[in-house]
Amino acid sequence: MAHAQSTRQPPADPQANAPIVPDAEFDKALPPLSGDLNAPLEPMPAPEPEDTQIEQPLPPISSFETTPLETAADVKDKAATEIRYETVVRGLDAIDLDDQFRSLSALRKGGGKAANATQISARAHEDEALAVRLMKSLGYYDGVAHSVIEPIPGETGKVRAIVSASPGKLYRLGAINVVAPPTVPPGLIRAQLPLKTGDPIDAARIEGAEANVSLVLPQRGYPFAKVGDRDILLDDQTLTGDYTLPVETGPRGSFGKLRTTGDPVFGLKHLNVFPRFKPGDLYDSRLTDDLRKALAATGMFNSISVEPVATGEAGPDGTELVDLLVNQTKGKTRSIAATAGYGTGEGIKLEGTWTSRNMFPPEGALILAATAGTQQQGASATFRRANAGRRDRTFSLIAGLNHQNYDAFDAYTGTLAVRWSYDSTPLWQKKLTYAYGAELTGTNESVYDFARGDRVRRTYGIAALPVQVLWDTSDDLLNPTRGYRVKLNLSPETSVQGSVAPYARTMIEGTFYYPVSDSLVVAGRARAGSILGIARDDLAPSRRYYGGGGGSVRGFGYQRLGPLDPQGNPVGGRSLNEFALEARYRFGNFGIVPFVDAGNAYESVLPKGNDLRFGAGIGGRFYTNFGPMRVDVATPLNPRKGDGRIALYISIGQAF
Repeated sequence: MAHAQSTRQPPADPQANAPIVPDAEFDKALPPLSGDLNAPLEPMPAPEPEDTQIEQPLPPISSFETTPLETAADVKDKAATEIRYETVVRGLDAIDLDDQFRSLSALRKGGGKAANATQISARAHEDEALAVRLMKSLGYYDGVAHSVIEPIPGETGKVRAIVSASPGKLYRLGAINVVAPPTVPPGLIRAQLPLKTGDPIDAARIEGAEANVSLVLPQRGYPFAKVGDRDILLDDQTLTGDYTLPVETGPRGSFGKLRTTGDPVFGLKHLNVFPRFKPGDLYDSRLTDDLRKALAATGMFNSISVEPVATGEAGPDGTELVDLLVNQTKGKTRSIAATAGYGTGEGIKLEGTWTSRNMFPPEGALILAATAGTQQQGASATFRRANAGRRDRTFSLIAGLNHQNYDAFDAYTGTLAVRWSYDSTPLWQKKLTYAYGAELTGTNESVYDFARGDRVRRTYGIAALPVQVLWDTSDDLLNPTRGYRVKLNLSPETSVQGSVAPYARTMIEGTFYYPVSDSLVVAGRARAGSILGIARDDLAPSRRYYGGGGGSVRGFGYQRLGPLDPQGNPVGGRSLNEFALEARYRFGNFGIVPFVDAGNAYESVLPKGNDLRFGAGIGGRFYTNFGPMRVDVATPLNPRKGDGRIALYISIGQAF
């Protein structure tokens, strides 16, 4: 059946065929044409003012705000898509790598949270590479690792990331070859390379062996030795690796002379006081480091370095002379310091010092000190030359005026002293140190006259030759935790008070420090003193022995222990004994110290074992880089009449 379809057209628009621009208007807009083909072109019209913006440069892209807007829906979707995961590691515990892997794992550093599954996968791939790297470091060069991420049944939004490792066979060292010039003695490098055929190819052990070569060669006469890059040729059939180490020894050297550059803090004459070697000695880097440390310990430098310099000059035994270049950078040489303390019976004491360490070069220091306290006031001036003609030897001249007002005596004292000492420094603590010197003292003091039954003032002139020797095996000058110390003081003296009376003051002291654990140290002290050759009442009160105080028997006031006058004031004695035991428990920068002390002073020449006075207490410590701050509170366990029940001590440094 056929169907016919008809289409009806809309009526025609009379304007549809009209021109957009009438011909007359178009012709009028055209420029007049010239019949001369060689005529120049007409200039283009100038752009309108608003068109000049086209010529301006585009603004930099960094000035556009490109951060997309985050809607509330975005925040909700972000929280909804966060994935939690747990990490499982397999195969590394068998070769003792599990702990090391966990400490470096990207999955574990992520804390079990990720923005999406892609992030978890990226972390897992990082851990694959980590596992392979760790296995190779132990010699498992065929080791492989792969990771899998799987859902955890029953836990929506949480997956399990599994890193599995297969170490494979262990590779061991085959031939060990050192490529280097001959050394003196022969085989020096191989002897200092503690590797042998059959050892696992353990990266840490090999690097340690090579570091030992780098360390020992400069100590044995080769200051310019350089260890090259190792080569290990693996054989997967024998599971071995042939090891080759190239070493450039450089010339074998002996010490030449010192040179200096930089700021001229010390001249060559003073610099030559410090070395512990002589020109011509076989070069040893430990002695070079020792020189650098000794210079740093002077406190004169902002920085100091000592470097070997080749000279090309022949030295003894076929060596080449090696000079040492000291590069000096001047530091600050003036300082101000202050300390404060309090002790029962001693009162408050403030001490301040001003020091110019190089006022009289080289290392000639001027030290001005002042003491202000409730019971002590004074001032002193000290000239001190460190490293005076010999390393670590100090020469001092001291002048001082002092006033002390204690229960035992009231004294106005002037002192002139000269002293030589061989000292420890913060960077170089020595086992044996000593000091000796001479001292002149004039003092006017109150003293109890038993014949008169009253206190009188007397003037004494005293000449002394003090000597001190210290043997120290402790591990720290300010806060020892192990070792022991033994100190002996001897001072032959002459007292002039109406007549000349020679005598000798002696004191011996021993301390020990035993670490029970990393946080607990048991410390003990015993001290005994004696004054020989003079009656007690002929001694100036300030030269007698007393017990009690923060550095003696805590729990008793300063100088309160010993014989008393009828009014109950201490008069001192000719002998002394003291004992102390502490348990120093430290946690962080703080510490707690329970302690017990015992001791007394006696009129007799030798101390006695009876009539000991005991004190006990507890202290707090705050540890700083310049030593511990100490606060001790103690009570006497067998007090005498007039002794206080509580004693407080505040100072810097341990009690002993």
